[in-house]
Amino acid sequence: MPDPRLSVRSANARPDEDGAPASIDEASIRSLVFSFYDKVRADALIGPVFEREVKQGMWPVHLEKMCDFWSSVLLRTGRYAGRPLAPHLRVPDLSDAHFERWLGLFRQTTREVFDEAGAAYVMAFASRIANSFRLSRAFHNGQDTTSLRPLQIVD
Repeated sequence: MPDPRLSVRSANARPDEDGAPASIDEASIRSLVFSFYDKVRADALIGPVFEREVKQGMWPVHLEKMCDFWSSVLLRTGRYAGRPLAPHLRVPDLSDAHFERWLGLFRQTTREVFDEAGAAYVMAFASRIANSFRLSRAFHNGQDTTSLRPLQIVD
């Protein structure tokens, strides 16, 4: 059963069992992904990391993969069958500042693409994913995860 504290409902939410607000559909997910990565690529902090990790000529493939990922997360379509954590474990220089900037740009983009309920719903997932990746990286690197402070979203 979903955690009721994380469920976001509004008057225009679909009455389906996953509780995704009506503003979340394949077209809005595509808009989220493409708009977000435009911001990422232009960002001074995280842009260089993405440019280094997403090989030249592979951006179209990456964007489609991210559309599949978010479709699977938000609409439960099952289109994404990968292992999203693995590539993030291989990036040597990710810090809290990178995760916080990622969350800030993502929140900014959700507010541009979705209505209030949709943006909150998407950000609940994004925050859990970012924190999970961060904790997994710390654990993988032998750090004491009990001393990690919560991520702060930086717009």
